[in-house]
Amino acid sequence: MLSLTLPLRHKTGSETLRPMSVEPAPPVSADLEAPENRFTRAREARQTEIAEDYVELIADLIAHHGQARAIDIARALGVTHVTVNRTIARLARDGLVNSIPYRSILLTPAGEALAQRARHRHQIVFRFLRILGISPEVALQDAEGMEHHASDETLAAFAAWTRRLEPGQD
Repeated sequence: MLSLTLPLRHKTGSETLRPMSVEPAPPVSADLEAPENRFTRAREARQTEIAEDYVELIADLIAHHGQARAIDIARALGVTHVTVNRTIARLARDGLVNSIPYRSILLTPAGEALAQRARHRHQIVFRFLRILGISPEVALQDAEGMEHHASDETLAAFAAWTRRLEPGQD
C-alpha cells in the first residue's frame, strides 16, 4: 500500500497536509491492454472534441455578441479561416449547425444540446479540480481538455464527490 500526502484546502481554507492511503490499482484485463482496445475511447474522444469545442464556442459567441461569425471563431481558436470553414461544413453535414456563406453560423437543436452537454461536463471537471485545491486559472485550462476525455462514469464520480464536499452547489 502506498501512502501519499496531498495538500488540502477544503473547509479549513488554509493549506494543510494529511496522509492518505492509496491502494494499488487492480490489474488491467488483457482485453483492455490490446492496443486496438486500449486507445479506442481516446480516439473517439478526439473525434468529438473539435465538434464540442466549436459548438460550445458558437453558443458563447451568440450569447455574448448576438452572432457567431467564422472570423470570430478563427480568432478565438487560433486557426485559419479555411480551417473554420471546413469544420463548419462538417458540423453542418453532421446536423449540428446551419451555415449560409457570409452570414452568421447558427446551432441546430442538436448543436445546442451538444454545447450544453460539453459545458456541463466542463463545469463538473472544473468544480472537482477546484475542490482538490487547483487554482481557478489552472482548473479552467485543465478542465477544457479533460472534459472531452473523461468517461460518463468518471464524471459521475467527480460530480458525486463535489456534491459531498460542497453541498448546495448544484
